[in-house]
Amino acid sequence: MACESSNRCAEDGTEIGPDLFEDAGDLAPASGTEMLARIETGIQDLLERDLRPVSLGGDHAITYPVLRAFAGKYSKLSILHFDAHPDLYDEFAGNRLSHACPFARIMEEKLASRLVQVGVRTATRHQREQAARFGVQMIEMKSWTAALAIRFDTPVYVSFDLDGIDPAFAPGVSHPEPGGPTTRQVLEVIHAVNAPIVGADIVELNPSRDPSGITALVGAKLVKEIAAQMLQN
Repeated sequence: MACESSNRCAEDGTEIGPDLFEDAGDLAPASGTEMLARIETGIQDLLERDLRPVSLGGDHAITYPVLRAFAGKYSKLSILHFDAHPDLYDEFAGNRLSHACPFARIMEEKLASRLVQVGVRTATRHQREQAARFGVQMIEMKSWTAALAIRFDTPVYVSFDLDGIDPAFAPGVSHPEPGGPTTRQVLEVIHAVNAPIVGADIVELNPSRDPSGITALVGAKLVKEIAAQMLQN
């Protein structure tokens, strides 16, 4: 969250220092479903300590085990999902646990009571059918308005795929999709969240496609602003 070109201060003046933000470390890597199990257990451990986890790195497949852990603590939870893609495939390349499928699994298992997707611009017919099936509120980029504010009546989990931002601002992702929002536009939506944010993930950074480091800086900015919102609420 801090480097020579920035600092730990969020825009509302909150300084995200070690007294407010604990680094829980990295999970040891594993293959297949073992990795998903480790993620779920790791998040459960943090929630049992009454912490609000912010998960970093990996692809969007991690959100499913994270939300399995959250469902054990929150009976009603809304997801605010930023992404170019809905990630609602029933299966992708024969894999039902793919990075393209997490929200299908989440909604199937009723791990969240509401899913709001923001910035989508690649919804296939199948994914639109899935959205209708699960009652997903999909705010496509073509329908974005200058005063986009989403009201929630339950605690909120923010899931942020960095390819949700236009690649002009965050090019270091594996699946860039032009026509997305600016960094400022997504921050305005986050700042307008009216309910407690109890957890988040920021995923899909691809360092090999981010030689300038600008996408990593965007990710760090999102961590600061989401953490500040967590503390504010």
